Amino acid sequence: MLIGVPKEIKVHEYRVGLTPPNVQELVDRGHEVVIEHGAGVGIGMGDAAYEAVGARIVPDAEAVFEQAEMVVKVKEPQAGERAMLRPGQILFTYLHLAADKAQTEDLIQSGSVCIAYETVTSPTGGLPLLAPMSEVAGRLSVQAGAYYLEKAHGGHGVLLGGVPGVDPAKVVVIGGGVVGTHAVHIALGMGADVWVLDRNPEVLRRLWAQFGRPLNTVFSTRDAIERHCMMADLVIGGVLIPGASAPKLVSAGLIGRMRPGSVVVDVAIDQGGCFETSRPTTHDDPVYTVDDVIHYCVANMPGAVPKTSAVALNNATLPYVLNLADKGWKQALEDDPHLRNGLNVCDGRVTHPAVAESLGYDYTEPSLALAA
Repeated sequence: MLIGVPKEIKVHEYRVGLTPPNVQELVDRGHEVVIEHGAGVGIGMGDAAYEAVGARIVPDAEAVFEQAEMVVKVKEPQAGERAMLRPGQILFTYLHLAADKAQTEDLIQSGSVCIAYETVTSPTGGLPLLAPMSEVAGRLSVQAGAYYLEKAHGGHGVLLGGVPGVDPAKVVVIGGGVVGTHAVHIALGMGADVWVLDRNPEVLRRLWAQFGRPLNTVFSTRDAIERHCMMADLVIGGVLIPGASAPKLVSAGLIGRMRPGSVVVDVAIDQGGCFETSRPTTHDDPVYTVDDVIHYCVANMPGAVPKTSAVALNNATLPYVLNLADKGWKQALEDDPHLRNGLNVCDGRVTHPAVAESLGYDYTEPSLALAA
C-alpha cells in the first residue's frame, strides 16, 4: 500500500502522523511511504531522516493526497484537506465528528473511508489511540491552569501548592478517566488540594487506591459539582463519551458563581466541551473570560509538546497502521471488531452510532459498509 503523510496545518500543530521509525516498519513490510516536505520539522525530524528509512519526499499536500491510498494524520482534516479526499481513500486520524457538522458533511461527500483514532476500542473497553494524548492533555491541564492562576496572566494570584502557613489552591477534576488520573497526578505532585468527581464508584476506588488520602474523591452529582466548583481555584473538565458530544456538566449560571479570577480548563473541548460557556480556542489565543472566570479551551492541547506527543501517538497507532496497510481496510476491519469501531464515515454514510445521533444522520452499521 502507498501511505501518505501531509504536514499538519492546524494552528501551532507540529505533530506528525508517522515518525521515521514507524516509516521504517512500513517500508520493511514492503509498503511505500510519501511524506510532505517539512512534515516532521516541528519535532526535529527533517526530510533527510525520512529519506534515510526509505520514504519519498513530495513537495506539498496535494501530492500526498493525490498519490496515497491511505492518509495518516494527527488532527482532523481542515477544509482544504477535505477537498482533496477521494472515494475509497483511507483517512486515519483524529476526527471528533460529534461536535463538527461541517467536517462530517465534507467527509460524507468525499466518499472516503474515515477511521477515527478516538473511537478505536480495546478488548478491555479502553480507547488505546486516545489514551496517550489524554495522558498528555491531563498533565498539561494542570500546568496551564497554574499559569493562568498567576495575577499577571489574569488569575487571582494563587500558587497551586501554597507555602508553609498559606493554603494551597483547590483543584477540582471532573471525570476520573485517563485525563483525570493524569491531572490528579500532576496536581497532587504540585501540592494542591485536589478533589476528583466521578459517577462510577469503581473509578473512585481505583483513584483512592492509587493516590491515597491526599486525594479527595467525590461521587459526582449536580449538587456536588456546584458545591466544589464554587470553591475551586482551578476546575479541569475531563469527561468523555466515546464518539459523542461531551455532556455540559457545568452550567453558565454556575460559572457566574465561581470565584473571580479562577480558571477552568476544558480538555473535552474536542467533543464540544463539558462547560456550557466553552468554545474552542487555539495556542495562539488560548484563553477568554466569562464572568471573571478564565477559560482555557485549546482544542489540540498535546500540540504544545509535539515531540512527546508525536512519539507517544505513533507508539499507539503503529500496529493499526500496519494492519490496515497489510490487509487493506476491509479485511483489517472484518478481522478486528475494535478497529472496526473506529470507522466513522464510509462511502458517504455515517457508521458510528454516537456521531449519527449527535448530528442527526442516519446510522449505517459498519458491517453493512464492509459488505457494500
